[in-house]
Amino acid sequence: MHTGLSANESGIPLFLFNEQEGKDWLNQQTAATQAWLSNIGFNNQGLALVQDADGSIAQAVYVTKNEADLFTWANLQKELPKTTFKVEAERERAVNCAIAFGLAQYEFTRYKNSTATKAQLTFADATIVSDANRFIEAAYLVRDMINTPANDMMPQHMAELSETVAKQFKADFKQVVGEQLLSENYPMIHAVGRASDHAPRLLELTWGNPEHPKVTIVGKGVCFDSGGLDLKPSSAMRLMKKDMGGAAHALGLAHLVMSHNLPICLRVLIPSVENAVSGDAFRPGDVLPTRKGLTIEIDNTDAEGRLVLCDALTDACEQSPELVIDFATLTGACRVALGTELPGFFTNDASIAPELMAAGVQAQDPVWNLPLHQPYKDMLKSDIADMVNCASSPFGGAITAALYLEAFIENTNWVHFDVMAWNNRALPGRPVGGEAMGIRAVFQYLQTRFA
Repeated sequence: MHTGLSANESGIPLFLFNEQEGKDWLNQQTAATQAWLSNIGFNNQGLALVQDADGSIAQAVYVTKNEADLFTWANLQKELPKTTFKVEAERERAVNCAIAFGLAQYEFTRYKNSTATKAQLTFADATIVSDANRFIEAAYLVRDMINTPANDMMPQHMAELSETVAKQFKADFKQVVGEQLLSENYPMIHAVGRASDHAPRLLELTWGNPEHPKVTIVGKGVCFDSGGLDLKPSSAMRLMKKDMGGAAHALGLAHLVMSHNLPICLRVLIPSVENAVSGDAFRPGDVLPTRKGLTIEIDNTDAEGRLVLCDALTDACEQSPELVIDFATLTGACRVALGTELPGFFTNDASIAPELMAAGVQAQDPVWNLPLHQPYKDMLKSDIADMVNCASSPFGGAITAALYLEAFIENTNWVHFDVMAWNNRALPGRPVGGEAMGIRAVFQYLQTRFA
């Protein structure tokens, strides 16, 4: 992982200022320096380079009018000359700069090498680098998992990666694979994944002191979603390698929890499958059992994410944790409601919603609460089973999907995230491709609540 950050005293001084600090700094410069800055069009915004008499860079300043935006510092990655700069700023600002700069350095290089030379930042305080890298590493993990194509990110690959993360933090890892899913009562995970040549499985990571509060994170791990027999059109299938984005988020959040040694007893559950087409694929109209005992009439095989999640959520609640959080690339309806860059969440505990949104503001990782509107449960009624897996109405799809999942939550506080997990456009620090959305917000909430 190349974040462009290191802890040492070398480098050209780089000062980070807000607008008022930038004005104060400019007033303190020599007349020659002020004239130079005026001639190059510096207007107390963005980057300015100050030269020595020999023409080399003596110092750099970066002025922002929006320090509340973490990614205001991300532009440094592309604007700085390709050399080393030593950041001079108070600690919180320096950490935010390091995180944004490190996220902007990201490249997915599994299949082609990068030859680009990039700027580097150094910090005199080594804890700034280590604190920033915990967040950067978690985001890189999420991005790399989502960007990896399905041929290298099938359930068995996801299991290997999950085990690697577990070993990194001395966590326990186990998995339930293939036909064992039936004997251990995960019928929905088996049903969705059985058509694939890549055996479905439930991955489980556990970490922490059993005496600490129990928190369980569940992530939708559909490694590729063809839509099943209700086949997606090719345009909708093109990015379905990202349908395991919920699993990536679950591991990314777990990485943050474990790297910060948060005092919780953590459990991660990832139902990992491929929704493929074969003679053994589940069908529209089938009635299938769940771990909870509810029967589900399949209205559409492309609503498979909630099916694998429901068995995992039932399992999660069986151990009576204080909180269950799930992440899933579940519905296009949530993208219609909030756009692709703002993750929506639902919760059955009204007290959590404002605290989680406030945590998102504090972490500069906004999330938005959507309603579990109970009257819409009527849309999930079946004439021959306990429920259908999706509503026939095209409206309120994110809500009805969340209501489906809620039916499997038993006496447990629960938060469900419906995320895009993908940047459709390049923004500072956020290249096109897989993206971690909301995990800094959730970590901030967990840290505030349990630390």
